[in-house]
Amino acid sequence: MRIHHRRRGGYQKKEELVQYNVNEQILAPEVRVIDENSEMIGVLPTAQAIATAQERGYDLVEVSPKAVPPVCRFIDYGQFKYQKEKELKAQKAHAKKVDIKGIRLSVKMGENDFNTRLAKAKEFLADGDKLKIELMLRGREKEHGNIGRERIQAFLDLIQQEYELSIEQPITRSGGNVSTIVGRKS
Repeated sequence: MRIHHRRRGGYQKKEELVQYNVNEQILAPEVRVIDENSEMIGVLPTAQAIATAQERGYDLVEVSPKAVPPVCRFIDYGQFKYQKEKELKAQKAHAKKVDIKGIRLSVKMGENDFNTRLAKAKEFLADGDKLKIELMLRGREKEHGNIGRERIQAFLDLIQQEYELSIEQPITRSGGNVSTIVGRKS
């Protein structure tokens, strides 16, 4: 049996580092050159700039390709690439990932179940997560969608007594589902 790529999780692209043109990859006829000590050398023909960089034991790396003429530096490319990867990892480590946690309600839900879900919702908001509050309508309940809206609004009103909420997605009904997405205002 053939396993379809969508069932395996699909194809994932690796996050690539910004590509820098190095040595012979630089296509501009002349470039503005900065040496290894961050001092401006001036505008040189590309071939001469590459030769000068190699004499000094460095690579010529195009750091600003959109400038006219492009700006290049004498850098050890392997070390430069390593530093950029390290910076990217540091940025990812400091980025806060916000999860969307789900709370499922029902029209016929008992008081204790409702209070348990309310406590969980407050806990999720305290952790900085967003909430997707869903209410499934079954059978004859589908005829009265306004009951689902009222139940979710009552739930939100109880949460708003403790936290100030920002509504990411208003209360909407699609078929037998009534849902909303809310987060905590910073």
